[in-house]
Amino acid sequence: MAKISTKVATRITTQLKRYQSVLAGLLKRDVSEADTVTVINDMLSDICGYDKYLHVTSQYAIRGTYVDLAVKVDDEIRFIIEVKAIGIDLKDAHVKQAIDYAANEGIEWVVLTNGAHWRIYKVHFGQPIEKILVCELDAIEASAKSPEALECFGNLSREGFSKGTMAEFLLHKQVTNKFTVAAVLQTDFLLEVLRREIRRMSSGVKVEVDYLKTLLREEVIKRDLVDSDEAKAALQNIKRLQRAATRKKAAPKAADEEAPIVAPVEDASSSLPRAVATT
Repeated sequence: MAKISTKVATRITTQLKRYQSVLAGLLKRDVSEADTVTVINDMLSDICGYDKYLHVTSQYAIRGTYVDLAVKVDDEIRFIIEVKAIGIDLKDAHVKQAIDYAANEGIEWVVLTNGAHWRIYKVHFGQPIEKILVCELDAIEASAKSPEALECFGNLSREGFSKGTMAEFLLHKQVTNKFTVAAVLQTDFLLEVLRREIRRMSSGVKVEVDYLKTLLREEVIKRDLVDSDEAKAALQNIKRLQRAATRKKAAPKAADEEAPIVAPVEDASSSLPRAVATT
């Protein structure tokens, strides 16, 4: 996550704890979207450190229509925010229009929130335009001191947000989520390690890699971690990262640079979706 100072972390923790009771009250009263926007504006100021009169623009115009909020620093839009009333459950469909608007303006980051729940999306500029859900936080139920809360608001904060930190945030989430871990377990490299370990600890019992792969997919790993679109995207993302690691290993290295240990690249003939979440 973005490296934030103790001062910023303390601000996030203190202010989020205060807003948790505010949000719970708003949820109980089921306030309107307009009232929710007002509270989000205040949270951006008090939790994330933005000047709500200087950095936050309401009803930001894009191609003749408007997004609810935009955060702009030094004449550059950092991210836009789609706001729903606090009583509305967030759905992917709610953010589709904002994603399209962001792509048209070259804005990489979109936030969907109803105040209580926050989602951060990375916009993928392609045909079609796609999105990646990077972070999701229940701002009422989460501990104000939790790594998840500090990660979410720290990366969005005035001090923590940058293209570099957000790229690192995305990569970290992509390579540590449950779909990616399940995909890593199914790679030829890990299956071979598992086969050898079974043989070593059993004093010679032989087992085939194909058997282990089938066992993992059908008996060990949850079905949605194997067959879902997210699972297929994670597997494809691993292949991309392995190819990049292999290229890096093959590139000339400085004399004092230690060669990395790289897993072999799998057969790339499998027709899988690109490593992005589907809309």
